[in-house]
Amino acid sequence: MKHAKHIIKLENVWKTYEVGEVKVHALTGLTLNVHKGEFIAVMGPSGSGKTTAMNMIGCLDVPSKGRIYLEGKDISKLHESDLAQIRGQKIGFIFQKFNLIPTLSAKGNIMLPMTFQGKNQKEKSQRAEYLLDLVGLKDRMDHLPTELSGGQQQRVAIARALANDPDVILADEPTGNLDTKTGTTVMDYLKKLHDVEKKTIVLVTHDPNIAKKADRIERLRDGRLIKTE
Repeated sequence: MKHAKHIIKLENVWKTYEVGEVKVHALTGLTLNVHKGEFIAVMGPSGSGKTTAMNMIGCLDVPSKGRIYLEGKDISKLHESDLAQIRGQKIGFIFQKFNLIPTLSAKGNIMLPMTFQGKNQKEKSQRAEYLLDLVGLKDRMDHLPTELSGGQQQRVAIARALANDPDVILADEPTGNLDTKTGTTVMDYLKKLHDVEKKTIVLVTHDPNIAKKADRIERLRDGRLIKTE
């Protein structure tokens, strides 16, 4: 598959945390390119730096050293307020634990990210209903998260990630809390987003069967890339 120029580029990225007097190097010179329209899986053992790499790609953190480019723009030194704006417009997140607001309905959870981007009520409502239909849950729009199964909650989370029509979807162990059958269903929806909606997807997973759905697999160890498949 031929892709356009990179949408995200990590260039010799280091991330060091200070725990008391000890320095912990979570990333040790990670270089990674993600091209527009690509579906990549990031794999590695516990402590390999997968989550830290995801935080860098998702503008949730800044590197100790190195550069991060989003659509060619260096974002590695931006302030949190600027990163938050980029996250809201450019990146959608799907988490292992769903992270839905328990007091909001499925529709309300999807509308929330649009509120932060200043969309009006009609726009938010129409977009939320369209996305619920996309993930096969339009008949559950008024249900609270506690009234939905794990698989349904994750599909709401996928719809929420799409609320502001982001360029990139970051999925951190999206099937980790689901049984195999439900996890397969969720992965089918992610594939649909990639194949039909042409979204760029970066997936972190421990599961090699899940990773096989991606265009390529990037393997991390000790905070750096060791192998591309």
